[in-house]
Amino acid sequence: MSDLTFEQMHAMQAQLHEKYKDKWRPLSPSIGRDKLLWMMAEMGEVADIIKKQGDEKIMQDAAVREHFIEEMADTLMYFNDVCRCYCITPDELARTYIAKHEKNLGRW
Repeated sequence: MSDLTFEQMHAMQAQLHEKYKDKWRPLSPSIGRDKLLWMMAEMGEVADIIKKQGDEKIMQDAAVREHFIEEMADTLMYFNDVCRCYCITPDELARTYIAKHEKNLGRW
C-alpha cells in the first residue's frame, strides 16, 4: 500500500461521503472552509505529539509513532475533502504540484 496515490485518497473520501450522505452536509466551498479549519485542528494534534512526545519517541516508540501517523492521515483526509469541496481534481493538483516543484528547483 506504499503507492497510495492522491487519486486513490480522493476516491476513498468520495466513498466516505457517499456512505454518510444522509448524515453529512453536501460538499461545497462553504463546507471547504470548515474542513480547512478542522484540518488545521488535526495539524495542531500532530504538533502536540511532537511537542509532548518528542522526535525520538515518534521514531522509536511504536504506539507514539502509530498515533502520530494516524493524526497525519487525518490531515490528509481533510486536505482531500477541501480539494473536493473546491472541485480540485487529482490531475489539477498533480499538474500544479509538479509546476510548483519545478519553480522551487529554479529558485536559487
